[in-house]
Parts: sequence; structure tokens; C-alpha cells
Amino acid sequence: MLAENNSWLGGYSYFYFMNVQLSRLSSLYQKESRLIIGLMSGTSLDGLDIALCRISGWGFFSRVELIQFESIPYQDVFKNDVRAIFSKKQVDLEKLTLLNALIAEVHAGMILSCLKKWQVAVDEIDCIASHGQTIYHAPQRLHGLADYPNATLQIGDGDHLAVKTGIVTLSDFRQKHIAAGGEGAPLALYGDCILFSSEIENRLLLNIGGISNFTFLPADSMGAKVLCTDVGPGNTLIDALVKKYFGKPYDENGAIARTGNINNALLNVLISHPFFQQALPKTTGPELFNLTYLEEAINASKVDLNREDLLATVTAFTARGIARGIQDASLPNNSSIYVSGGGAHNSYLIEKIREFLPKAKVKNIADLGVNPDAKEAILFALLANETICGSAIETGAGPVVMMGKICLPL
Repeated sequence: MLAENNSWLGGYSYFYFMNVQLSRLSSLYQKESRLIIGLMSGTSLDGLDIALCRISGWGFFSRVELIQFESIPYQDVFKNDVRAIFSKKQVDLEKLTLLNALIAEVHAGMILSCLKKWQVAVDEIDCIASHGQTIYHAPQRLHGLADYPNATLQIGDGDHLAVKTGIVTLSDFRQKHIAAGGEGAPLALYGDCILFSSEIENRLLLNIGGISNFTFLPADSMGAKVLCTDVGPGNTLIDALVKKYFGKPYDENGAIARTGNINNALLNVLISHPFFQQALPKTTGPELFNLTYLEEAINASKVDLNREDLLATVTAFTARGIARGIQDASLPNNSSIYVSGGGAHNSYLIEKIREFLPKAKVKNIADLGVNPDAKEAILFALLANETICGSAIETGAGPVVMMGKICLPL
């Protein structure tokens, strides 16, 4: 009978193979530690951050060691390809579909190159945690359509990553957060709580990526609540201006903005958007804070600025938006602010934040032993570890959920 039914035999072999993959997946939580690759590609489209982490335990008992880290810049052709569909209400549907596969293939190639460089075998890696590339973020507060829910979209298909690398991949983390009643962002909340909670210090973890967000972690004795929220633009407007007027990807160390003068008329119009009056927590994205937003503010303020003054004013606006959000959080006076993300390297931006928050203790996340550029990739590795271990931590500031769709290799 077996010889006469080859299709049945082939099916039996296939399902047996799949069971091997599922058995491997289910055994991961029993390991003393797991090697997880965290991936992060932000809205600034600079490139892909790849963090190789060794994680033991789960939840608040997690211990993380950053083994290797690489930030690989995107080629201009690739960036322009993604920008064709990024943060736009109307896009070429075929281009969107193709990039969903292409981004994953590009990321897979970068991972394999790093593993070769680091002399780490593919079969040593337990899983990949892929954030994907955000192309549109649409919380209800932003789209304003009463009959539609919160939504967000990240592309870079997890199955393509799993098959191309041969590694179990967790992807699409933000969807479960939305399904459970959140806005899909910011997800730093969960990893921040695991890594940085302190019984002796009130900590605010400020991440300045394309969009700025923070997690406030009160010391246990304070009785305050954990808070995680977006607060406005981070590098998104600054980078867009520098690319448009100076032909560079970003304002290194804030050197260009430092040569300009801040125009208060424009600054006041920029900060007057209703988003800044909305209660915390909240989320936003480049769908709101973009060059169109800036052009409308310029017209409303009736100013005519040179490009250096424009960049200085937008940098000050970014700092003021961050400061406004932190002030709205009504932090205890002895709180420390730890900065990470690309904006942490912009000394002019950090100076302006300090000017708007003269009593604040503004530090770098490196003071807590974490690479400021690797932090977000590490946090997604932690999210994958939580799901692999069946853990969902209670933060008091967001849904209690395990996140990430699991994609198996062949």
C-alpha cells in the first residue's frame, strides 16, 4: 500500500518534518539561554540595526548580553524605493506587494553576512525578532475615521526571512498590541520595564528615532504609574530638511543647525498643533510630522527663512515637543532622563532639550550599560524571548500580551 500511494508518503514525510520544526520551537523556552537576533529599521530609513543577544530567563527575571551589534546602512536606490510607498495615503499596490518580499530578502542577506563576519553558525541562532519596516501608522486619533480602528503596517515578510536564513522568525509585533486595545506604539514599554526598572531611581527612557517616545519608570517607593507615549517628531523633520537642502542623510552632531537662528514665530506655530494638547499616552508618526506640515506652518507664520535658520527652528521644535511631553507627564523632581536613538548623537538637539528642561538630569542610556544605537533592536529581541517563553509581563501601562507572529523555516 505504501508503494502504491507515493503522494501519501510524501505528505507523511512533510508533516513529520514540520513536527521537527515545531518541536524545536517548543523546546526553546527550556534552554538555559537563547541566542536571538533583534532587528530594527526605523522611520528614518537609515538602515538595519542587527543585535545578536544572549537572553536568559524571561519577564522581570530576564538577563540580556549584547554579543554583537551592527548597523548596516541602506543603499540609496533601496531607500528611494521604500520612500515611494512610505507614509503616503495613496501608493502603487504592486510596489507595496513587491517590497514586502524584497525588504525581507535584503534583511536576510544582511543577517547572513553578519553571522559570517561574526563567525557564528546559522544553527546556533534560536530565532530572529524582526520589527519590519513601518510604512504607515494610523491610530484612530490620526486618521479620525469613527468607523475604523487603530491600525499600523510594517512590511518585510517574516516567512521570507525564515526561509532565506533558515532561522525561526518572529515578526509583525505591533498587530497584537492593537488587537488587544493599544495603538501599536510605542512598544519600547515592555523591554524598558524589563531592563531598566529600578527601586531607587525614577527613570525616563527617551528614545529619539524618527519619532520621539519615552517610557517613565517610577521607583517602587513612589507609587506613580508607568507611562509610555510618543511625544512628537524626533529625527524625521530634521533629516528630511537636511536631505532636501543640504544633500546629506542627517545633521551630524547638529553642526548645520548650530549655524542658524531660531525663528520664534515659526516655532510657536509648529508647536500649536492639537497633538501637543492631547493627553498622554498617545502615538503619532511621519504621516503627520512631515515637510507638508512644515510648509503649512511656514505659510501660517508668514516667515521667509534661509535654510540654516529653518533647520535650527525645526531642531528647536523637536526639542520643545519632547520637553512638552515630559512636562505633561509631571515627573517627580528627582527623575533622570536617559536618551537613546539617533537623536542622542545630535548634541545641538540635546542642548535644546536641556534648555527647555533646565531642572532635568539628561543623560545617555550608555550610563546604564546599554549601547544607545542598539537599544531598540535589543528590545525586540526581548519581545521575541517573551513570546518564546510564554511570558506576558504586566506593566500597568499597556495590554498584557505576547507579540510576534511565528514563521518557521523549511
